[in-house]
Amino acid sequence: MPYDYDCAQETRAAGGSVVILIPLFDDWESFAELAPRLDEALALAGETADVLIVDDGSALEPVEDLGARPFRAIGQIDVLTLRRNLGHQRAIAVGLAFVEDRLAYDAVVVMDGDGEDRPEDVPRLLARLRDEGERKIVFAERARRSESLTFRVNYALYKLLHRVLIGQPVRVGNFSAIPRRRLESLVVVSELWNHYAAAAFHSRQPLCTIPTHRGRRLRGRSSMNFVRLVMHGLSAISVYSEILGVRLLVGAAALAMMALTGIAATVGIRLMTDLAIPGWATYTVGCLSIVLLQGVMLATTFSFVMLGGRHDAVFLPRRDYAFFVGRMRCLSQAADVTLESQTAGHG
Repeated sequence: MPYDYDCAQETRAAGGSVVILIPLFDDWESFAELAPRLDEALALAGETADVLIVDDGSALEPVEDLGARPFRAIGQIDVLTLRRNLGHQRAIAVGLAFVEDRLAYDAVVVMDGDGEDRPEDVPRLLARLRDEGERKIVFAERARRSESLTFRVNYALYKLLHRVLIGQPVRVGNFSAIPRRRLESLVVVSELWNHYAAAAFHSRQPLCTIPTHRGRRLRGRSSMNFVRLVMHGLSAISVYSEILGVRLLVGAAALAMMALTGIAATVGIRLMTDLAIPGWATYTVGCLSIVLLQGVMLATTFSFVMLGGRHDAVFLPRRDYAFFVGRMRCLSQAADVTLESQTAGHG
């Protein structure tokens, strides 16, 4: 694919060593407002960067003059179109694998294109990245959120559930800066397919955070509703499936032990004391036996699920992303690139 690599080299030369990766689904108007703000923030900080939009199967077309606008710090805007809608997290996974495989950037900034990730925080992420010697992923840690009360309540419940089930707090979102060496490690983490931030933490990538505030959406309304928030939370929790499985296994075993202890205590009271009420011992032992049986069945189920999961085939973003890549459009050059999916032996 010589043209693919030629396009990548032009991209590298146009905007320096940084590419800003933005997953996007039909939200072109918001990005059209974000782009000049991002350009201004980069220019004021003396930074330059290219932009790679991962078009997650949008039905709408980009704003017509988006690539023709004069930018001072943004070198070029490319659109990587996916063959189908994958969802926010998987679009990020495909985009990161594409950058690592095809493009020669030293760092990748992951951010949303609706304005909620503030452009002025991008130079701060890059500055901290360099302060750390480009050895760590730098995440933006939210100090304040700007969503509705309903969303904040639901999000608080999700964080509580995550803490109870996994034992770790939810601290960050997708907004981050990734050095090249960490990107090369991250794209072979299978959990990246489900949730980017959780995969980075779970795979023990060296990382740090900077405090930021959540911005406000520039155009339209967020597509994140209760159902999608639940699915997003489950995707993050699924990254820690082994931890969750062990916790549930221990919980089921503890439930079985408590039921067995209760049965022993009931039998002891019935046979060795005069405290038992007629019929009480039989009823209690029967109920506790049901609980014991359920505990044993749950423990057995969790054990087999955990063992079976370790043998299942996994999706590796670096190896498998090409299945979902369609074409790449260089908006600033009005050029289209068809990307062939090398499904056999891609690497």
